[in-house]
Amino acid sequence: MALMIDAKVGSKFRLTTRLHRAMYPVDLPAVDDAELTSASENYLASLNATHSCNELFRSLLTSKEIAVTPANIRQLQLFEDEHPACTVLALHPPHDQTQVLALYLHKKWWPLDDVLQTSSEARSGLQPVQSIMERLIVFLLSQVVERPQLHGEVSFSLHPPTETCKVLWKDGQAVGFYTIKHKGRLCDSWSSRCYLLPVLDTVLVRRRYRRRGFGLQILHDFCSSFSSEEFLGVSSPLSSGMAAVIRKFLQQHEEHRARLYEVEAPGGWSQRRNIWLNIQLGRYASEQMNGPFPLRPL
Repeated sequence: MALMIDAKVGSKFRLTTRLHRAMYPVDLPAVDDAELTSASENYLASLNATHSCNELFRSLLTSKEIAVTPANIRQLQLFEDEHPACTVLALHPPHDQTQVLALYLHKKWWPLDDVLQTSSEARSGLQPVQSIMERLIVFLLSQVVERPQLHGEVSFSLHPPTETCKVLWKDGQAVGFYTIKHKGRLCDSWSSRCYLLPVLDTVLVRRRYRRRGFGLQILHDFCSSFSSEEFLGVSSPLSSGMAAVIRKFLQQHEEHRARLYEVEAPGGWSQRRNIWLNIQLGRYASEQMNGPFPLRPL
C-alpha cells in the first residue's frame, strides 16, 4: 500500500491511499487453448534441453523448495480425449504426482491457491465461464482441489470445452461451480439423442465453504435461468448431499416443486421422476437427507 499526498485543502492535506491489487492468472490478458498448450510444450522442451537445475519453487503448502525439473512436472489434460489437446504444466513433489503445488501460466509458476483467486470485483456470485482460465479453474476444482475423500463421493469426468458452466465467486475466491446440459444438446458423441429439457448436470462446492447456503444459491440460479421452461432436470442418480439440498430448496420454494425432476438422458417421461413427490414418498433414504454436500449430483 502506497501513501500519497494528493492535494492541499486549506491548511490541511488530504491523504489518499492507493492499494496495489494483486493480479492473478484469471485477471491477466486472455489466452486461448492453443497458446496455453504451446507455452507448456515450449517450456517443457527448454527444461529437457537443460541438464542443470537452476530454478526452485518454494511451496507454502509443504514449506519446502521443489526443484523445477521434468521429473517433478506433469502435463494436465483439461478436456476429454476426443477434443483438441489443451494442456497445462503442474509442479508436484518428487514422490507424489497426484499433488499439485503450482501451475505454469503466463511464463511463470503460480501457486495453486493463486490460480483460484481473482482481484476483479466484477467476479462475485455466479458468473458464466467464458475464458480458458475460467475453464482451468473448473478443471482444478473438480479434478485437483476437491478429489473424493469420503465413501460415496463420485469423481468427476472431464468436462468438454463447450460445456455451459458458472463459477461461484466469494471474496475473490472460486468456491464452486455448476454445469448445464441444454435442451436440444446431444447427449453423447455416438448417438443422435438430444436432451429434452435443461438439466443441472454437475455441482461442486468446496468443502470448507459447504453448509453456507451456496447449494441453495446454485439451485435458485439454475431455476431462474430457465424461467420460461415448464420442467427442469437434475442428473440421476442424486447424491446424498444433493437430495438434502434440493429438499431444503423445495421447502422454501413451493413454486418449483412441480418443475424439478431427477432425469436420465435424454429426459423423456419414462426417464424422469418428480423429486418433491419422491421425497414425500420416502424414496430418498433418511441418511441421504443428512449427508454432506455433494461433489456431483449424479
